[in-house]
Amino acid sequence: MFADSLILLWLQLAAAGALIVVAATFLARSADAIAGKTGLGRSFVGVVMLATATSLPELGTGVSAIALVGESDLAAGDAFGSNLFNLFVIGILDIYWRKGPLLTFASYTSALAGALGGLLIGMGAIAMIIHGMTISVANWRVSPVSLLMLAGFAVAIFLIHQSERNRAAPSPEDAPAPRRERDGLPRAFAVYAISAAAVVGAAIWLAYSADMVASEMGWAASFMGTQFLALSTSLPELAASFAALRLGAPDMAIANLLGSNIFNMGVVLFLDDLAFADGVIWNAIGDIHLLTAVVGIVMTGIAVAAILTPNSKARSRSPYSAEGAALVALYIAASLLVFHLS
Repeated sequence: MFADSLILLWLQLAAAGALIVVAATFLARSADAIAGKTGLGRSFVGVVMLATATSLPELGTGVSAIALVGESDLAAGDAFGSNLFNLFVIGILDIYWRKGPLLTFASYTSALAGALGGLLIGMGAIAMIIHGMTISVANWRVSPVSLLMLAGFAVAIFLIHQSERNRAAPSPEDAPAPRRERDGLPRAFAVYAISAAAVVGAAIWLAYSADMVASEMGWAASFMGTQFLALSTSLPELAASFAALRLGAPDMAIANLLGSNIFNMGVVLFLDDLAFADGVIWNAIGDIHLLTAVVGIVMTGIAVAAILTPNSKARSRSPYSAEGAALVALYIAASLLVFHLS
């Protein structure tokens, strides 16, 4: 009986995953069409529209984990673990993209998104340290650091928008399309909305099934959130980024992943803190999340440095990069360490 129920849960995971892959493909196509028809730029659309849509599962799962089952560690692990997984996906995409080191195809706007995301992850680490040292604000409804992270999200979106506007020479695909070519813009927005709804619904189904599987396997809440649940809720980012690469839009793929980290830290964790009814969430989560935060900062720094490094001939000879390999290695090391310490 136990084996049959576990098999059924795994089949649900597979079905939800397949639906996410299909919906994310349409999501990426519509986002790319919106970027081209409006002239907003692939980086900005990737950070704002694509990243927001693919990060909504983390939001729904985190709030549900706190409000319905009281698992603050699960919610925090989902957010910080999703950051690591998104950066890991960049390393995987680097292997898939055979036209040269992937990060050298990203714009400075994507580098800005990465730097701002790393800053917000650092603020999350600071919140854990501060609240671990004092309980003076433990009974507050929301941590002041969470409020700063939400404000940081708003500032990040503004700066990214300004960066796209100030680009000296926008690429041809980012330029506004002629009026007659913008006739399909309402359809692109409609496809985006429908695809986003399908991605969110399927991802919540996937996360629920993953939570049930992890519970049946007896895994710790911190490990479940950081690895298993984070992987499940980050599948939309993975699928959408691969779809963007197949469209020939590597910058959008990278911006989607780095922008998702900004959303995870600035919006998801703020709302998780707001949903936590017993004071401040930072006082109720384990120290293991500080480890994932630090690793996330290091991985983000590697990605940003690779984007800002000039594309030298030596780097472009190889289809792979040391940065991509480092992102994959750090994710694997962090996963093993979290599993061992949990």
